[in-house]
Amino acid sequence: MTFHPGILALLLGSVLTASMLCCCAYEGARIIRNWDIRSGSELQLELERRTYLISMVMSYALGFQLLSLFLFIYTADSLSSLFVGAMCAAGSLKVNGFGYPALILKITDFLLAGVWLIVNFTDNKASDYPLIKTKYGLLILITPFLVAETLVQGAYLLGLKPDIITSCCGTIFTTDANTILSGLISLPRALSQTAFYFSMAVTFLLGLVFYLKGKGGYFFSISTLISFLIAIVALISFISVYFYELPTHHCPFCILHPEYGYVGYPLYITLLAGAVSGLGIGAIMPFRDIRSLAEVLPPIQRRLALISILSYAAFMLISGYGIVFSHLSLAAY
Repeated sequence: MTFHPGILALLLGSVLTASMLCCCAYEGARIIRNWDIRSGSELQLELERRTYLISMVMSYALGFQLLSLFLFIYTADSLSSLFVGAMCAAGSLKVNGFGYPALILKITDFLLAGVWLIVNFTDNKASDYPLIKTKYGLLILITPFLVAETLVQGAYLLGLKPDIITSCCGTIFTTDANTILSGLISLPRALSQTAFYFSMAVTFLLGLVFYLKGKGGYFFSISTLISFLIAIVALISFISVYFYELPTHHCPFCILHPEYGYVGYPLYITLLAGAVSGLGIGAIMPFRDIRSLAEVLPPIQRRLALISILSYAAFMLISGYGIVFSHLSLAAY
């Protein structure tokens, strides 16, 4: 199974990305310790040249990290036909104890990588690189998470055995299972719907206030993360069943299949884009008073706010389309 193209791409890509991050983190620590933009020393000139190289390497490495989340889910889904009992990625990830932890780590690293790229982009817009120590400190923070993801993902992929009998999504995402997921599915539908629509409404309101007046950036950033988490719960709890037109089918992976128009991909892409953009606003908020960023940072934040609002709006529209035009009526259940 190791020679499956998706598995090879994930293993090699993760090892290369983690290796590059470790090297860049080492160089980043050296830059944090010795950086002095006012100095004209040979060491400072060397560090300035190195920071260009590190930024370029990190952009490619973290760019792959963003794509690898979807490659991981796609690969897990394509492997489901090789395991008895599996019907989608839900069953493949259940083959051993590392599948779902790897998925959680990949989502976490997706958000962290997106925030780092936003901070790096902002820093490169100023002539004096005022965020140089901040972004490399963040890089050092991210590196252990990505190394952990590489190890857990490797343990999952290398531990796949075709003779293992696994569970299908119908038994994993059910109210009968004694798991956290079953607790989420068992939540009263009215509560899930109220929390989802209320959180999105608050996020849109805060986003418009920030976009128009530049105020409440921290509140908007926090609300995008809360809305992201609530939206995932809502997707499992009640949104997905409308696409399946089956009140007992809560799987978040089957909506990636062609019979449902691959609708899961735009749902997850818009949700992640909204979360990353919103978190990016909060990450660069503390630097609005820096002189070299005074004119650069507000337009970047406004664009991020617009991306976040439009991304969540697209998620709502796609979800709403599935709910309105579904032949399923949950009022009867």
